Amino acid sequence: MDNKEISQAVISRLPRYFRYLGELKNEGIERISSQELSDIMKVTASQIRQDFNNFGGFGQQGYGYKVEYLYEEIGRILGLDKTHNLIIIGAGNLGQALANYMNFERRGFLFQGIFDNNPKLFGTRIRNMVVRPMEEMESFIKENKIDIAVLTIPKASALAVAERLVKCGIKGIWNFAHVDLNVPDKIQVENVHLSDSLMKLIYNVNSVDDEWE
Repeated sequence: MDNKEISQAVISRLPRYFRYLGELKNEGIERISSQELSDIMKVTASQIRQDFNNFGGFGQQGYGYKVEYLYEEIGRILGLDKTHNLIIIGAGNLGQALANYMNFERRGFLFQGIFDNNPKLFGTRIRNMVVRPMEEMESFIKENKIDIAVLTIPKASALAVAERLVKCGIKGIWNFAHVDLNVPDKIQVENVHLSDSLMKLIYNVNSVDDEWE
């Protein structure tokens, strides 16, 4: 694959391809055409071919795609052939839920630590981690070669914490705080606004209801 820039729209579809191909692989399906994949994913066959061509293409005309090979290649493109060390900032309900989600480890995302500023939580064990005070965050990041920080804290605290993470050399932030982070371009930020997703769902539900009235 060359070094041409891949659009974020294409990148955003890769995890979905990976998920569906994983399901096909588990079902024992060895080969699939772009049209068959289109029917399953509700993405046009042309779009699928264009997306894959950004990475050199993986199929053979008249034959289609080898499911296992394509699954492994997309996993490699997504970086899932490597392990990534993460910490969680915020040991509330959401932070604990993420820490307990086993599927992350299967994908190579290893939670190494969880931090909070509430003394009542210090020492609490969540899976294989003990909740640590925020004062220990910087040294922990350096000692454990942390790549990614997950923010599950109120937006009032998120900006200051993000600044500290930048100084620690963190590479990426998975941001569940309801605030836009001002960080250098070299640091990747993925914002997750749960309420936005719910509002989008409600809008679509109401739109369908209006059509039937």
